[in-house]
Amino acid sequence: MESTNTTQGNAAQSLRTSASEALIPHLFRMEFTKIAAVLCKLFGIDHIEVAEDIAGETFLAALETWPYKGVPPNPTAWLYAIAKNKTKNYLHRNQIYTGKVMPRLKQESNEQSLTGEPVEPEIDLSEKNITDSQLQMLFAVCHPTLPTEAQICLALRILCGFGIDEIANAFLSNKETINKRLFRAKEKLRSERKPIGFPPAAEIGQRLETVLLTLYLLYNEGYYSESQDAVLREDLCQEAMRLTYQLIQNESTNRPEVNALFSLMCFHASRFPARKDENGEIVLYADQDEALWDQTLIAKGAYHLHQASQGNTLSKYHLEASIAWWHTIKTDSKEKWENILQLYNRLLQIAYSPIAALNRTYALSKANGKQEAIVAAEQLKLTDNPYYYTLLGELYRDIDKGKVLSHLKTALTLARTKTDRKLIQRKLDSLEK
Repeated sequence: MESTNTTQGNAAQSLRTSASEALIPHLFRMEFTKIAAVLCKLFGIDHIEVAEDIAGETFLAALETWPYKGVPPNPTAWLYAIAKNKTKNYLHRNQIYTGKVMPRLKQESNEQSLTGEPVEPEIDLSEKNITDSQLQMLFAVCHPTLPTEAQICLALRILCGFGIDEIANAFLSNKETINKRLFRAKEKLRSERKPIGFPPAAEIGQRLETVLLTLYLLYNEGYYSESQDAVLREDLCQEAMRLTYQLIQNESTNRPEVNALFSLMCFHASRFPARKDENGEIVLYADQDEALWDQTLIAKGAYHLHQASQGNTLSKYHLEASIAWWHTIKTDSKEKWENILQLYNRLLQIAYSPIAALNRTYALSKANGKQEAIVAAEQLKLTDNPYYYTLLGELYRDIDKGKVLSHLKTALTLARTKTDRKLIQRKLDSLEK
C-alpha cells in the first residue's frame, strides 16, 4: 500500500511539474512585460531594472511553488498578487519609496498625510492600466534623444519581452552590440529622467514612427521566428495586434499609418489556420487551403485598410497591407500580380529593403515571366541570404535543373532554422527522385 501511495504521489508530482513547465514560459512571455510596464510607471523610468527584477522574482516564485503545490486556478491573478506583494515590500524598505514614490502618491491622492503615515501604494494591474502603462512606456522609451535603433531595442526588450538573441536577429546584428546599445539607452533615460506618458500632440507623429516599427518587428518575430526555430508564434502576433489596436482606440494615435499596420496584421493573421499542417510544419501560400482562412479577419483588415486611406499619408504599412490584401485572393490572375508588382515598386521607392526587393522579383515572375525575374533577382546579389537562393531555385525550375539543384543546396547550407532546412530538403528530394 505504501508503494502504491508513493507511486501515486510521484505521478501527481510529475503531472504538476509538467503542467507548470508548459504554462510558465507562456505566461512569462505574456505577463512579464505587463507587470514590468506597470511597475516602471510607478517607480519612474530611471528605475527600469527594479521593475524588471520584481517581475522576474514573481516568476521565480511560480517556478519554486507550482511544481509542488500545483498550478493555481487563476495563474495570472496569482502572479499579479505576488507582484503586488513584492512591490509593496520593496517600496516600504527602500529609499525610492520615501524619496520619490510616496510624495507623488500623496500628490495624486490629494492627501495631506498630517499624521506622517505613508500612503499605501496602489499597484493597479487592471487590464486598462496595463495597456495604458505599456503604451505610455512605448512612447517614453521611443524618445528622440535616443538613436532610433536604441529606441527600438529598448522597446523590444522591456515591453515586448524579446531576448538578446531575438533583438540581434531583428537587427541582423550580434549580442554584444545589442547589449551595449541597451546599456547606453538605459543610462541615457536614467540620467534624463524622462516622464512616462503620452507625449504632447506636436511630438506624437515623430515618436509614433518608432512605436509602429517596434510593433511591426514584434509581429514579424511571431510570424516567422529565426531565434526560436518556430513556424509561428501566435502569442507574439496577438500581442502586437492588441497594442496596435489600442493605438487605434486612442484618439491622439488613431492615424492612417496605425490603421494600415493593423490591417496588415489582420490579413496575415487570417491565414494562420492554414499555415501549418497536422504535423506542425509550414504550408507555403500556394499550397494553403483557402477554406481555412479566417474571413472575419480579412473583413476587419479590409475595413482598417479603408480607414487608412483617409488623408494624404502613404506609409510602407499602407503598401504592405495592400499587397497582403491581394494575397487574400487565392486565384492567380494577371491583374493580381501586376497590382502586387506595382505596389512593390512603390514600396521600394519609399522604404527599400533587400527582402522587399526579393519578394518583388517573385511578383515580377508571376506578372512578366521567369526570364525577366531571373535577371532582376541575380542583380540583387544577396549571397548570404538563403531565401535568395531558394527563390532562384524556384525561378530556374523547368529552365535549368542543374542550377535549381545548385541554388537549393546553397540555400540549405545558409538556412538558419530547422523549418527552413526541412522545406529546402523536401524540394531537393523531389528533384533528385
